[in-house]
Amino acid sequence: MGTAAQSRISSGTRTAVLVSADVAFRERLRRALAELRWQVRETTGGAETLACLEASPAEAVVLDSWLPDLEIQEFVTEFRRVHPDVDLVMADASEADGSEVRGPRRNEVLLALRRAQATDGAIWNTAPRTIEAGGFRERGGSQETAAARPAECATTAGRAAEETFAGPAVAAGDAAPWGTGLPEFVGSHPAMLEVSRRIRLVAPRATPVLIEGPTGSGKELVARALHRLSPRATRRMVALNCAAIPEGLLEAELFGHTRGAFTGAVDNRAGRIEAAHGGTLFLDEIGEMPLGLQAKLLRFLETGELQRVGNNDSIRVDVRIVAATHRPLAKLVKEGTFRADLYYRLAVFLIRTPALAGREEDVGTLIGHFLAKMGKSSPAKQISEAAQARLVQHGWPGNVRELEHVLERAWILAEDRPRIDAGEIEFDEES
Repeated sequence: MGTAAQSRISSGTRTAVLVSADVAFRERLRRALAELRWQVRETTGGAETLACLEASPAEAVVLDSWLPDLEIQEFVTEFRRVHPDVDLVMADASEADGSEVRGPRRNEVLLALRRAQATDGAIWNTAPRTIEAGGFRERGGSQETAAARPAECATTAGRAAEETFAGPAVAAGDAAPWGTGLPEFVGSHPAMLEVSRRIRLVAPRATPVLIEGPTGSGKELVARALHRLSPRATRRMVALNCAAIPEGLLEAELFGHTRGAFTGAVDNRAGRIEAAHGGTLFLDEIGEMPLGLQAKLLRFLETGELQRVGNNDSIRVDVRIVAATHRPLAKLVKEGTFRADLYYRLAVFLIRTPALAGREEDVGTLIGHFLAKMGKSSPAKQISEAAQARLVQHGWPGNVRELEHVLERAWILAEDRPRIDAGEIEFDEES
């Protein structure tokens, strides 16, 4: 084990991280470890665990046989790479891989596992594994996945109870293993599965995220998935399209203004940044932001403080920034239309949404999804093979958004007929 870990062991302090979506089992095992004088931190998923260990080390990790966000082997591989000196104990006492680190107090962890098993008669309650695979779709219904708890994690030392993150409750089947897509997304193309994987990795952290991708490829859905899976999920996500607001008003819209700051400012008004306090601010089309305003945004990112237009008083705001653009910001930096320092602040973690072109296998899945969605508000319609063939062969310059609009147009053109034929398929450049 590492020097820091050895020092804690020698001083009698030892910490275990319990990784499970099963609250009842975590409680039993926490009590059993506390009786053996272990400090305990609890996490609900793999990505959250990695963030927790990054914030504060531990001697042992007890791992469930199923995680709501990552595949076990994917987690173990990453865990071993980043934390090679931490003892990893599977909840069923099996070996996670062939190179287990065996800490000096591993037997105490195994004893606590046996005691937890005796308390309930079963060592683990494996959660259901309903899987939905990933292209883009709107999220419907009232289900929410478990939001990741803060990276610092809750710690106990023999207490009967502890504070936990008050995020949304776990819904069976709403989260998917590492190799599948999130519920927001439809399809199974590897590029889409990579989007889901990157969202799961970064969502529990406060890291700024930049989403790049062509128009209509679902960048805002990625931002909403990041917020939903983050510790900020119980607070607001506020969106601002930087290209949709005139340059003269964008600063006031973003930072707020005081009464009389400019013509028409009849009252004090909080900006979008303040409105997102404690939550997530989504800045769409960030590449269209004027250079002067970029400097002010950079200062906010560096200090966490802002000034409303017309006011010199600073206001501290806690917000996570997620930005999106259909124009590669690195290219804009080279052209001198985007600040390099702001780019590096925003692009700490990059997610690219793929174009629909080249993802023929996803087009059929998306067609079925959109037809089912439209069938909820009017009599259902089928689609002919010829019509579907036209859709699959199209190049989709407008991506998923264009596909949805083409299908909606075809639905209307089909009138009361129960089937959409090739004649009803009109692409945007033809209509």
